[in-house]
Amino acid sequence: MTKYIAVSGKGGVGKTTFITLMLRQMLHEKTGVSILAVDADPNANLDEALGLTISTTISDVLEENKNMRTLADSTTTSYFLQNLQKTLLKTPKFDFLAMGDPQGPGCYCYPNNILRMYLETIEKNYDFVIVDSEAGMEHISRLTIPHIDIMFVISDSTTRGIRSAKRVHELIRGLQAEVMQIYLIVTKTEANSLEALADEITQTGLQLIGDIPLDELIFQQDMIGKPLFDLPDEAISVQAVDKIIRQANLIISRTER
Repeated sequence: MTKYIAVSGKGGVGKTTFITLMLRQMLHEKTGVSILAVDADPNANLDEALGLTISTTISDVLEENKNMRTLADSTTTSYFLQNLQKTLLKTPKFDFLAMGDPQGPGCYCYPNNILRMYLETIEKNYDFVIVDSEAGMEHISRLTIPHIDIMFVISDSTTRGIRSAKRVHELIRGLQAEVMQIYLIVTKTEANSLEALADEITQTGLQLIGDIPLDELIFQQDMIGKPLFDLPDEAISVQAVDKIIRQANLIISRTER
């Protein structure tokens, strides 16, 4: 059965960095695993972090055929689902799909619905579907993602970020969304960051599964325009993410092989 992994949190906390390094480590360790990475964030940059160049998104397809959107019948839906095949970017290691820009002034309703149906159509081809979500929780509230096996809520090492993570957790519980496991990750940490935030972290009600230290190599990669996917094994951020996903049982530890 396909396992869905989602990443959420407010903008700028490192969601895309985490999902990129998670994918990197899963592919490095899991021979033969099939993964679909989905960029469902309007502020899309997961493709750049992964070193990809995309030409077509789901929103592009909908815009090209916007006159058909008024025909809410099975024929139209079938047409869209077939046409969306060209948005699926296949690489030797994983496949990639991007939502693209909203259709209309901030509205993602129609693309969300199409993405949900498309994921349900193709999910059987993958062991994992990894979703980089928007800063809000629209993909959960609109049930865009069929179900979530593991949700990582990302916060930077600020009180504001931790409180935002708490609100995300409260929203998930209020929606009674189908989320099997949910964890907190704190990014950009320095010495004593977690100790200083301990009370705020406790109030989130989330299980802290790990932190990702502030990594100068990430800034260097971004400055020269190189993909974060190509960070070296010795990067502290890579090692931290590796430890986190082993804790979440997304990678079998070497001693268990």
